[in-house]
Amino acid sequence: MRKQFLFSAILLLLSLLVSLGAAEVLLRIKNANGQNYDIEMWRYAKELKVRSPNPMLGHEHVPSASAVLQNVSIRTNTYGLRGADVTPKTADRRILLLGSSITLGWGVPEDKVLSSLLDAEFRADGSKVEVLNAGIGNYNAERYVERFLTKLADLQPTDIVVHYFLRDAETLAPGGGPWILEHSQLAVTLWTVYNRLFGQTGESSLTDWYAKVYDPQSPGYVAMLKALARLRDYAAAHNVRVYLAMQPDVHNLVNYPFSYIHQRMQENAKSLGFIYVDLLPGFSGLKPETIWAMPGDPHPNALGHKIIADMLYPVLKNPAAR
Repeated sequence: MRKQFLFSAILLLLSLLVSLGAAEVLLRIKNANGQNYDIEMWRYAKELKVRSPNPMLGHEHVPSASAVLQNVSIRTNTYGLRGADVTPKTADRRILLLGSSITLGWGVPEDKVLSSLLDAEFRADGSKVEVLNAGIGNYNAERYVERFLTKLADLQPTDIVVHYFLRDAETLAPGGGPWILEHSQLAVTLWTVYNRLFGQTGESSLTDWYAKVYDPQSPGYVAMLKALARLRDYAAAHNVRVYLAMQPDVHNLVNYPFSYIHQRMQENAKSLGFIYVDLLPGFSGLKPETIWAMPGDPHPNALGHKIIADMLYPVLKNPAAR
């Protein structure tokens, strides 16, 4: 009976492993079309990110790498910025964009992303201006300011645009996770389903969440203000103009629930001496299907990046007028 039980247990285990393996293979075949947002973000972390030796950063871009993610090619240069390698500084102005995956241009071709559009507008008017894209997915204000001060300051920008999103005041986990989540699409899929079933979802939950994040005593909010103050100090010491471009959440642009956060960040920008640009008017009233990178992916698409560029360009062109 012991031998029979052992044999049955081994057979059950082997059957389970074969079934899981088959499910993994089928999922990888299904997701090969690049249309599964969660899997593409998982691939982004695997193919274009590396754990940072700096615990404040959590992760960084792999330098001089490329990958096709969500059917869009994303390449990084030697600094880990999106786009071509940085050339010796010959332009009159060098504008550096700081931000997260929206700034990076997740789901948007390189020639249609914010940095490229701004660069093209300046070239068209004959200005000697260079625009660099330092956006990285899953970064907040604390991370992108730290990365600039420790990794990118030698780029010597004349202007820095903080492309600020509501999540930039959140406290982020250091990254990493169980081995199985790093290597299995099946595990990622099951984990995603679990979170959607038992986690908080919906607009009301998002509203409640941001109300907590923007409590003046929230640790993430306090850390965000400290990070922006560090950037202010650097800018004052190096004669750099800093802009805070406030990016709206794009889940509900008809009855937008986060105007109070925009007002708060405008006040913070003023106290820090930053030039404030509210991007909400350019997005107001748009429906999600016109602005999302794809269904289920609330990143601004190429149209969204054009809206941002068109609103930022005149301010960057003539900052003295602000």
